[in-house]
Amino acid sequence: QVQLVESGGGVVQAGDSLRLSCAASGRAVDAIAWFRQGPGKDREFVSAVRWSGGFTYYADSVQGRFTMSADSAKHTMYLQMNNLKPEDTAVYYCAADDVLSKMSQRRVADYWGQGTQVTVSS
Repeated sequence: QVQLVESGGGVVQAGDSLRLSCAASGRAVDAIAWFRQGPGKDREFVSAVRWSGGFTYYADSVQGRFTMSADSAKHTMYLQMNNLKPEDTAVYYCAADDVLSKMSQRRVADYWGQGTQVTVSS
């Protein structure tokens, strides 16, 4: 089992920045990811990367504004969000799986955090 706990959400204004964190515990998994679900919307893939590093995948909607990173020593991953827009308003979830493509391509994962709310006002 893997436990994931997000933190760092809040209410900000358009153009502001925010950093989300996700602490992982339990067994080791290969890949981690961020998803989000806005009001009345389906769950959306945001970003994914392997704990060991390598290419980081981003959704087009956040490319260039969001940066995902992972500190394997601390078992913590981060999502730095810059130039936030009202359309970024959502509950943000961290996820983990042994297969990165399941998350980046199929938008599914074996393990999920409880989510943290991000609200961007205009």
